Amino acid sequence: MKDNAKLIPLEAVPADMFEEVLDRAFGADRHGRTAYKVRAGVEWLPALSFAALDDEDMLVGTIQVWPVALSDPQDRRHPMLMVGPVAVVPDRQGEGFGLALMAAMTQAMDSEANLPQVMIGDPEYYGRFGFSAAPTKDWSVPGPYEPHRLLVRTAYPSILPGTGTLGPWIG
Repeated sequence: MKDNAKLIPLEAVPADMFEEVLDRAFGADRHGRTAYKVRAGVEWLPALSFAALDDEDMLVGTIQVWPVALSDPQDRRHPMLMVGPVAVVPDRQGEGFGLALMAAMTQAMDSEANLPQVMIGDPEYYGRFGFSAAPTKDWSVPGPYEPHRLLVRTAYPSILPGTGTLGPWIG
């Protein structure tokens, strides 16, 4: 990423501007995707959500984090954070904006209250950040998905339930 690019809190960006970035990155039909169902009815977390600006202060990428939970077979809810969408406009991909957004999000997390982070994404890309599909093989989500793309990252994988369904955290 260019040295003079900058990251700012996503809440400092008008919603219509970051929605346009999301449309450009994922298509205007993105609201029907399974990830949207997982986080339905909850708001993204401002402290963990960022925007990337290029050296001309143009908005080129965003990252959002959402409160979700994994409900286990005993109907216990295990709080987690859903990362995504991580979006970079197509003509600026490959310049390091996605890496910078992921780094900002992980650095902003409270290491004392580090919840597992989940996402639906490319395991080859997000594996470098410690995300893996291995613990999620018996999890489900409310909609179609490719099991190898349901990823989780945690410092304590042994605390993760072996089975469960991801959904919004409504507490």
